[in-house]
Amino acid sequence: MDDPFRGLYVNDELVDRLLSGQAHTAVVDHEALAELERSADLVAEGNIIRLRRLAAVAGLSELDTELLVIALLPDLDSRFERLYGYLNDDVTRRRPSVGLALELAGASSMSSVARGRLLASGPLVDRGLLIVEDPERPFLTRAVRVPDRVAAHLLGDDLPDHRLVPMLEELTAYKTDASADLGRSLAAGVRLVHLREHEAGTGQSIAAAALAAAGRGVVAVDLSLLARDADPLGLAVIAGREALLQDAGLVVGPVEALAEASLESLHRLSRWEVPVLFIGTTTWDPRWSPETPLTVDAPVLGAHDRIELWREHLHDSDLDPEILASHLALGPGQVRNVFKTAAASAVLAGTAITADDLRRGVRAQNAAGLERLARRIEPEVGWDDLVLAPAVRRALQGLAARARHRDTVLTDWRMRRGGGRGRGVTALFAGDSGTGKTMSAEVIATELGLDLYTVNLATVVDKYVGETEKNLERIFSEAGGVNAVLFFDEADAIFGKRSDVRDAHDRYANIESAYLLQRLESFDGLAILATNLRANIDDAFTRRLDAIIDFPAPTPDLRLRLWQQCLAPPLPLGDDLELEFCAQSFELAGGNIRSASVSAAYLAAESGQPVRMADLIAAVGQEYRKLGRLVLEREFGQYYEMLDGQAQEMRGR
Repeated sequence: MDDPFRGLYVNDELVDRLLSGQAHTAVVDHEALAELERSADLVAEGNIIRLRRLAAVAGLSELDTELLVIALLPDLDSRFERLYGYLNDDVTRRRPSVGLALELAGASSMSSVARGRLLASGPLVDRGLLIVEDPERPFLTRAVRVPDRVAAHLLGDDLPDHRLVPMLEELTAYKTDASADLGRSLAAGVRLVHLREHEAGTGQSIAAAALAAAGRGVVAVDLSLLARDADPLGLAVIAGREALLQDAGLVVGPVEALAEASLESLHRLSRWEVPVLFIGTTTWDPRWSPETPLTVDAPVLGAHDRIELWREHLHDSDLDPEILASHLALGPGQVRNVFKTAAASAVLAGTAITADDLRRGVRAQNAAGLERLARRIEPEVGWDDLVLAPAVRRALQGLAARARHRDTVLTDWRMRRGGGRGRGVTALFAGDSGTGKTMSAEVIATELGLDLYTVNLATVVDKYVGETEKNLERIFSEAGGVNAVLFFDEADAIFGKRSDVRDAHDRYANIESAYLLQRLESFDGLAILATNLRANIDDAFTRRLDAIIDFPAPTPDLRLRLWQQCLAPPLPLGDDLELEFCAQSFELAGGNIRSASVSAAYLAAESGQPVRMADLIAAVGQEYRKLGRLVLEREFGQYYEMLDGQAQEMRGR
């Protein structure tokens, strides 16, 4: 007769059995197990049985596999909940306990070896395949369960753990000789690799190609996001478990981000049985893992490599990859994203992908971190907007060509300089305020299809020791992953003449100058420094520059072109304008001419009439006052009387 309360109380029979000390482990029928395996093979019809593959990849013993299945049963069939409640003598405990699982698997709960399979150091728990709950209970009565992700995988679901999804990256495999060599090493059993990359994204793509060559999939995780999580160690376990489930390799980076946040998590990642490829930019620190990894330098892409990479995506397009891409430091994955962004822009415009679409796609790959430290300018001017002396224009075009072909010369032709210098180009623009230094930098950025980031070095310098270097390091660290022109204004704030060390201030000022010089030399991008006072720049610094371009004050003929350019349609113009007189009489730089033209336009807008000579004269008078210059009759000539009352009061005699 069935007892409806069985499991809710301890009967006499159970008391006698417990007190007798009789062994009560289950007897395993090995013949039945063998028959079950044969049946599974028939059902699978040649397909991989996931439980078997997982056991092999995770290094599970036969007992481990039995324990995993015993813990999994309630997730497969709810009837096992009632069975386990009955066997636990507690209907509220519907999962197997440690003791019950061992008993059902035919192992003695008194065996230290068997118990060890369910300890934190055992393969099931250590690899995140089994969770032992209720830590406050005695060990044998703690419940065991299989994580939902593991149960779903065994049932055929390949969706990754939801906690890991925001940190997963999609990689583009990039086949090179380095990826082929690394693939052979992975296939031969190399498990831990450090890929040191010199430009963002290349290491990840080579790692993906190497794993594919070794016959493995890829689980790629952004360690900068993992490091910011409240439980980085737990996520390190989830990431490694995902690689186990997919029989894939782990590609994780940047390694420096996690090393700084959680060394324990980095150690855990390095201990997985699957291939683990760490991506970073610095030399491997022995503290990062108990085992020293194989270090491989990711190759730097030359101009030919970049062109071929873009050509693969351009297909039959008429666009020239040599003009678009030879100078852009973009990894294979970033190039893929450039074309995705460009395709979306083209769909919006209803046209085929254009060069402008691709340039917008390039700019979209730039991280936003630099915008917190520098002012971003999206270039809108070109060579036709520059009014400069022919020699200055030629020098600027030479600088743009140097930036465009640096990979061809330094990488393909192996003309790279030694001493740890980067592949970057560094230039100095020297000239008075308003002579076109910033606009010239913007034109070069337009020519190269890049954004312009301006940094005022006078605001970076800090009175506290060491803070200036920290500010500079943040700027260069962010700029390292950005395809842009970096424009440093007020360069003489740091690169002034080095002085003899008479006090602590002199010593630290020289340290700041040396530090910026060191970072500029190792920088791989285009950096332009600007100064109004070239004479104040240390000669030791100027000798290390790739180009020095002087911006003289404009001559009368250039001033005329500047006035004509600034005062042009659709701006309404009066018939009485004498721009030749303005060009000959007023010795103003291009920036001042632009400012005066804008002021005249506002005066015209207020009066509701076209820009007249009176508006222009009043605007020039305002510009003179801003510059602190005297308003002299010999300069303004016949238009001297047009100055307003305020100008009359301030003019000189």
